[in-house]
Amino acid sequence: MKNDRRTVLVTGASGFVGGHLSPVLERDGWTVRRVARRPLGNERDVVIRSIGPETDWTAALTGVDAIVHLAARVHHPNEDHGYELYRDVNVDGTLHLARSAIKAGVRHFIFVSTVLVYGRSNNGRAPFSEDDVLTPRGLYGMSKAEAEAGLAALARDSEMAVTIVRPPMIYGSGAKGNFATLVKAVRLGAPLPFASIRNHRAFISVQNLASFISWRLSGPAGKFDVFLVADEEQVSTPEFIRRLATAAGGRALLFPAPTSLVSLLLQISGRHEARHSLLGSLELNLSKAAATGWRPPLTLDEGLRLVFSTPGVDRQFRHFRTLFGAKT
Repeated sequence: MKNDRRTVLVTGASGFVGGHLSPVLERDGWTVRRVARRPLGNERDVVIRSIGPETDWTAALTGVDAIVHLAARVHHPNEDHGYELYRDVNVDGTLHLARSAIKAGVRHFIFVSTVLVYGRSNNGRAPFSEDDVLTPRGLYGMSKAEAEAGLAALARDSEMAVTIVRPPMIYGSGAKGNFATLVKAVRLGAPLPFASIRNHRAFISVQNLASFISWRLSGPAGKFDVFLVADEEQVSTPEFIRRLATAAGGRALLFPAPTSLVSLLLQISGRHEARHSLLGSLELNLSKAAATGWRPPLTLDEGLRLVFSTPGVDRQFRHFRTLFGAKT
């Protein structure tokens, strides 16, 4: 019997986003071939120890229709690495994979980038849109912007469609970084000095991001497209923390402090990225993604509740799909 399910290769499949995305794609009719550094327990999975300009993708790409490229070297607040280490994976590794995909006849390449290609904030300016000039700050944002430019050039000269997805901070069960720190603080009932912050920021639940990626894979793809995606609500840092605490069944302990003092304390503690992501504004214009017909299936509050519900994968997926079906 012929298997007419299309095959999608997901890199970084053992990571936070990949772990949530793969079951969604499976249930949306895709055969998922997961790429990870270690075996994941399925004969379809592919072990790639490192991603770079010399990686052999031949076997992994056999019979693949689409790729979702999640794997990347991410920024670490306490690391001081040169740009070449980021470039090797995020730029050269990405473009080598894309070239290999073109040779293998892959039809669609989705690259999950970041809003950091715009810089760290848009204080006093209009929300960022897909057409804005990129002004990345930091090694991670710079490497993602360079990879985007390389993918645009490849798309112009090939038959493979390329989609760039630029999410803001992704939250959900298993998320790391600043979000994990906030979750820990909320669970401990720690007082936080953010009550006086008056910013607006975009966030996206990992379920909403998975929804958009699946939506994009299922529909027609342009030669080269860029999309900003986020939850529909864009709220202040203290409001996000209050919603997070409510989802955890508690109450946020926020107290006012001068923003300059909070910024200084975060800088002294070495949390440079947190200083920008907690204090500055980062608003996004989501009209392009909305014009495709896609809507985030989860509200901000629903996404935050899933962080703490910790259901099994099947139960969480059923809840997610029920909401998705009711709203699209």
